[in-house]
Amino acid sequence: MTMTRRSFVGAGLATALAPRLARAQSDNTIRIGVITDMSGIYRDVSGPTTVACAQQAAAEFMAANPSIKVEILVADHQNKADVGLAIIRKWFDQDGVDVIENVGNSSIALGAKYLIEDKNKVALITTAGSSDLTGKSCSANLVHWSWDSWCLAHSTATSLVRTGGSKWFFLTADYAFGHAAEADAAKFVKAAGGTVLGSVRYPFGSTSDFSSFLLQAQSSGANVIAFANSGNELINCLKQAQEFGLDQGGARMAALVGYVTDVIGMGLSTAKGLSLTETFYWDLNERTRAFMNRVKPRLAANVYPNMSQAGDYACVLHYLKAVKELGAEQAKRNGREVVELMKKMPTDDDCFGQGMIRADGRKIHPAYLFEVKKPAESTSTGDVYKLVSTLSATEAFRPLDEGSCALVRS
Repeated sequence: MTMTRRSFVGAGLATALAPRLARAQSDNTIRIGVITDMSGIYRDVSGPTTVACAQQAAAEFMAANPSIKVEILVADHQNKADVGLAIIRKWFDQDGVDVIENVGNSSIALGAKYLIEDKNKVALITTAGSSDLTGKSCSANLVHWSWDSWCLAHSTATSLVRTGGSKWFFLTADYAFGHAAEADAAKFVKAAGGTVLGSVRYPFGSTSDFSSFLLQAQSSGANVIAFANSGNELINCLKQAQEFGLDQGGARMAALVGYVTDVIGMGLSTAKGLSLTETFYWDLNERTRAFMNRVKPRLAANVYPNMSQAGDYACVLHYLKAVKELGAEQAKRNGREVVELMKKMPTDDDCFGQGMIRADGRKIHPAYLFEVKKPAESTSTGDVYKLVSTLSATEAFRPLDEGSCALVRS
């Protein structure tokens, strides 16, 4: 899909529309621009499954509210800030987009703050992980769903130090999210009584050979090697770590951002024993399994949504509920007012259960530390996690008064 392709999302039907026809739609049409990685290293952790989950939410909403039409636009940001921001600007200026969704790159999400505020639109962030999005770069027009670097680092670091992983080394992607994830995790390691022995940064998106970085980690003497990356880069790191025998030397592998999609992609023989935090797992309870059953027809074979993709469903659904309460025409005029209403309305969906959106735009819900199963422990392709511990919604995310968000009154 490209930025010029549009589709009405109905009950199992997507119809391509030309731009001039799309602009001719009534003012009751809400246009959601899903900007994500459709072709690069994060395609599997967002990409087509992100689009499917957003479509599922739109379809369910329109089935219950036929008077409000929802149009989904899709664009590939190519993990380039200039490309992503140009797409968003065109969407707002020319294509009548009311809300951008997913925004699977922290640099693009941070840069888009000024565009959404200037145009008074809405940003629903699920895959960009920087905790600054609800901290010093928070916005009254933005909601951050699913997870952030603070949440995952806090859960993973604290739990691993408590179980003996006291000496850490970081292998970090050299861009905004990687920096934030490493900084957050290092802080929690030290707070829990552990030490950071060192770190190394590699050029994000431009290498597949991590041997020199892994050798530095191996020689550090760390008993936890933490990866501040995701997608194909995480998979390549873990495969090469096994080739070097890092796990056999007693080091535990930890993903500061890891997804069920990563685990399935690399296979349990590679991922076994990996520690990671997710805020959603398809097999967690009856409601998550019900969501999986509904969205499955839209997915490729053996694909299971991760926490970001589940967030694509949940945030779009909650946004549309707020649109209904406010009225579509007013929602299109004033994105900030929609976000204010989203914060006032309690959240409830099959992916995350009951929750809320705080004043800083942070959606809160529990976080789960998982360990990847060994191949012999798994009964099916999607059966990959053992639940190790749970952090409550109030524990899982950075305290409201510690983020330096200007929206939070002291």
